[in-house]
Amino acid sequence: MAKYYENSTTFNYSWEQVTQCFWNRYPNPFSTHVLSEDTISREMKNGKLHSKRLLTKTNRVPKWGERFIKTNSVSILEESVVDPKERVLVTYTRNIGFNKIMSVVEKVTYRSSPDHPGKTIATRSAWIDSSMYGFATAIRAFGLDRFKKNCMKTVNGFNHVLQHMFPAHPTTLATLHNQHLTKTQKIKEAAKHASDHVKAQAEHLVQNFSVKG
Repeated sequence: MAKYYENSTTFNYSWEQVTQCFWNRYPNPFSTHVLSEDTISREMKNGKLHSKRLLTKTNRVPKWGERFIKTNSVSILEESVVDPKERVLVTYTRNIGFNKIMSVVEKVTYRSSPDHPGKTIATRSAWIDSSMYGFATAIRAFGLDRFKKNCMKTVNGFNHVLQHMFPAHPTTLATLHNQHLTKTQKIKEAAKHASDHVKAQAEHLVQNFSVKG
């Protein structure tokens, strides 16, 4: 039985910004395994943008998998639909080749957060399967573990590109401003503490001098 995985990520950027970034997310420091990307087709249907792209990625194989896979790269078909009216972006990806050994089908839906305007929620679903007799269970478990780890890299890479494309984003500025206020407050508190300490020492010296006098 195929392994199923689902998670969600909130990006602190609007749906329009996330959608714009989606087409520019490679290259980035967290996705160095992506070797190439090519657009196969792109057309408008009923007000929606339909795209197909072919990605080539490195495919590090564990020692036990070298007997099944003799290449270090794999092709990924990415299909996407952008609905600007409903403000929804849906992507579907699946590997081409080696499907019998391990197939990974992923669906990601990007929507504006209903509770936090200006933020976008990405809901990710994935199905990992294998048809290798005698090895299917182990391969599915391996594939699921690798997919989970890659999800974090994907999110970090996406955020990296978002920050690069929208450096003056209000959320980013607000974060920096809050960090500045926090540092300023700490400095003020430290200065006040030092001042109180000096005053206490001065009062102590005055009292000692008065007693001796």
